[in-house]
Amino acid sequence: MAKRTKSVAKSSAVTKRLETSMDNLDAAYADSEKAVTVRSRDAKKLTNAVKRLSKKKTTLSKRKRTAAARVKKSPGADTRGALRTVVKDLTSTTKELTKMKSAKEANAAELAPLKAALRRASSYSKAIAKIDRVLNKPKKKRRKRA
Repeated sequence: MAKRTKSVAKSSAVTKRLETSMDNLDAAYADSEKAVTVRSRDAKKLTNAVKRLSKKKTTLSKRKRTAAARVKKSPGADTRGALRTVVKDLTSTTKELTKMKSAKEANAAELAPLKAALRRASSYSKAIAKIDRVLNKPKKKRRKRA
């Protein structure tokens, strides 16, 4: 049985593959840069929302304690209504805070690998650009010694 010999790659095919790979790397860099920008912006918004809701929850908790103390002192309809209102606000704020915290965690879980991918793509691009400059540098003519 005769062995099959592998064909040798043509220069045009190798060049085409290199160009395609460079285009893919550039696209990956651009996509990751855009994604990191958007995710970072969202992270900032979510962080501010969580801070705001946490502060609101703390305020409502204090207000609930004082309203409960007033209900114990004078259990009238107006004091019970105030307590009920505070409790409703507190539960809705707590639900919203829980949603925001989970959204913030999900965003952070996605942002970390995106930043790593951006760093990799950036490093690869810089290294390839540096190597390209070296390879495409015009060769200096050697002077013959007499």
